[in-house]
Amino acid sequence: MIRTATLSPIESPQVELDVLIGLFFQDRSRLGNFVETLAQGLTPVSRSLLDHNKHMTVTVEKHHGCAVDVKVLEDRVEGNHYLRKILLTRQSDGKVVQFGIVRLDMTTLSDETQSEIRQKETPLGRILIRRDVMRDVKLAKLYRISSGPELASVFDVDEETVFFGRTAWIFCNGSPAIELLEIVCE
Repeated sequence: MIRTATLSPIESPQVELDVLIGLFFQDRSRLGNFVETLAQGLTPVSRSLLDHNKHMTVTVEKHHGCAVDVKVLEDRVEGNHYLRKILLTRQSDGKVVQFGIVRLDMTTLSDETQSEIRQKETPLGRILIRRDVMRDVKLAKLYRISSGPELASVFDVDEETVFFGRTAWIFCNGSPAIELLEIVCE
């Protein structure tokens, strides 16, 4: 009898929302109140921006019709991980279109790619694409978020304004490398 192996799709580890938020916020409510939702619970625009397995940089740029810049609000290194809290802004008018938290396992990337990321000048997705890093984006969960003071401030809206976001993994060269929290402003 011949046995054959069955290949399964890449299994994603859990993205722990509280852990990601806790990298930069002692009190999760400073960012907002998160409620897990299905894709049907998102607005049509937010659904097109979040419910996929693609890089957000490309998706946001396509939606807004222009390139985006990254603004690193805070970053640090903890062991092999590079952590950062970011905004993506439209190049056309500087409007903030995305807030994010990233935890990146730097051991999965070349020294050159790590160096470019630490320069804080180019969105992560654009760097990975330009450097031809073998990558696979895996959507984890979708969220409806009632904004707290920090999120309201970065998007320049009133507190409790509703936004939508997601958690996701980016596998680099077959390894789970980058945990993400991405919140979009339509």
